[in-house]
Amino acid sequence: MSEVAQAEVAPAEVAPAEDPTTLHGCPLDARPGAVVVHCNRDDYLPLMTALKDDGYELPVGVTGVDYLTHPGRDLPAAIIPERFEVVVELLSLEHRRRIRVRCQIPAEDPATPTLFDLWPGTEAHERETYDMFGIRFDGHPDLSRILMPEDWEGHPLRKDYDTGHIPVQFKEAPK
Repeated sequence: MSEVAQAEVAPAEVAPAEDPTTLHGCPLDARPGAVVVHCNRDDYLPLMTALKDDGYELPVGVTGVDYLTHPGRDLPAAIIPERFEVVVELLSLEHRRRIRVRCQIPAEDPATPTLFDLWPGTEAHERETYDMFGIRFDGHPDLSRILMPEDWEGHPLRKDYDTGHIPVQFKEAPK
C-alpha cells in the first residue's frame, strides 16, 4: 500500500505495529482515489464502531448490491463472497478522509445490525436498502418501506426480481 493511502486511512493514534494491509482486523484495499475495507457480517458492527471512534463522523450513504449474476468478483482471501453486499461510505471531516466499507451478506439470512445507534442519519438509507434489496437491519427503529407501497411484494433491485410486463395492444393498421 502506498504511503499516501496509509496516510488517508491511518488515524493519528494508530500503533506503528499495525498491519498496513488491514484496518481493525479487516482487509484493506487501497486504490488510487478509493480506500476500501472489506468485512464479513460478523465483523460489521465492531468495524463500524471502531471507524466511528477513529473520527469518521459522517455517513455519506448506505446501500446494497446484489451479486447474483456476478459471483466471481475480486475479494480479499479472508472475505467469504456472499450474494449481497452492504456498502457504506464514511467521511471524516476533521481528518479529511473518506473510506468505503463493503460487508458481505448471505442470501439465506439477508440481515445485519443497524448503524442507527452510531449514526442516526443512516435511518433512511437503511430503509431504502431494505425496500429495494430486502436486506434487514436488525435493531432499526422503523424498518418499513420508504419508496414502494407497504403492500408491494418483492424487492425491485434484486437480480431475480420479475419485472413483469404490461401487454401493449396496437390498433389494427388501416387497410
